[in-house]
Amino acid sequence: MKAICERAALLEGVNLVSGVVAARSPRPQLTCVKLDATNDANGPELALSATDADLALTVRLGRVEVSEPGSSLIPADKLRQIVSAEDNEPTLTIESDGDTAHIKGEDAHFQLHGFPADEFPAIPSFKSIADADPKTIFTTSAGTLSGLITRTLFAAARENSRYAINGVLLVRDGKKLEMVATDGRRLAKCSATTDAKSDPARCIIPSKALSMLLKLADEPEEPVHVAITDTRAVFAFGDDATDARATLSTSLVEGTFPPYEDVIPKDQDIKVTFDRDVLASAVRRAALLTNEESRGVRLAFKGETKALELSSRAPEMGEARIAVDLAGYDGDDIEIGFNPTFLTDALKVITDPEVVIELKAPNKPGLVKSGGDFLYVVMPVNLP
Repeated sequence: MKAICERAALLEGVNLVSGVVAARSPRPQLTCVKLDATNDANGPELALSATDADLALTVRLGRVEVSEPGSSLIPADKLRQIVSAEDNEPTLTIESDGDTAHIKGEDAHFQLHGFPADEFPAIPSFKSIADADPKTIFTTSAGTLSGLITRTLFAAARENSRYAINGVLLVRDGKKLEMVATDGRRLAKCSATTDAKSDPARCIIPSKALSMLLKLADEPEEPVHVAITDTRAVFAFGDDATDARATLSTSLVEGTFPPYEDVIPKDQDIKVTFDRDVLASAVRRAALLTNEESRGVRLAFKGETKALELSSRAPEMGEARIAVDLAGYDGDDIEIGFNPTFLTDALKVITDPEVVIELKAPNKPGLVKSGGDFLYVVMPVNLP
């Protein structure tokens, strides 16, 4: 193969697919990026592909000149370093000679030893998943998808022994699209609607796949085509799913997601309305005087004066007290403790300036709401 690429576009593509490459693998081919140069009726194109055997990503670059179609399998780390280092070059030429790749700039020539391209595992395409009798196929926008991921992924478990919560539940039902994540101490749920109905489906998508989707969803209005089978999901970015700008496929997390609807409180007696930024600032400052032993902030609500005092205390360090005026308060006075990190995590992803917190008792979970599409359940902590 021989292709001349715009360096900036090549670097962006290499950076994206490198995020999928296996860090370590007994199969060295999984530490590589496969390059496929074509020159057909659709014009010249260079496709970059990588996989770790569970997650696979293909990114297509159109700003290329292909004089010799073909394929090459190149170690991802060195390819990325070389393309990044050649920052004074507007274009780079990539050629392959058997298992050896040559990357050339105006004053540089890098020779990389790779592997036979046919040793790279086959990557599922959108068409292959769509033809495999999927449970559902639907289209949404990149902005909708990234909004759902951003407001749930932060609450997913990290390396929990309950494997099913190491990802985010996706629920498709009619026009409704919903994502739910929990780590056992908090739960985030976000919903959206799409233009057309599709068959219902539920699956658990791995966190790594969702992080990659966030990187791919940079144009809010771009269509994203989704197909889900019993074992895989595929996301194709672009107007045409079979000729997508980028296609990400992933294995699904096995197991049963907890019955999350049972966790969401239904009978909260106290309703507090905040300005999001004021609350976020107060929690952040109160958290300054917490430590590993006392990782909690006390929230004391006074209904009569519509006031909140946040306090924290760390032995051998000191105390903090922060006063906040409430936009609205309905209910009895209450004192409750929360992990401040859990509160700030949610406030970071809320886009509406107004936040509602509903409470029941000091030993009952709090419910954070924003708009009609986001809710967040957080368990209280015991404070001395």
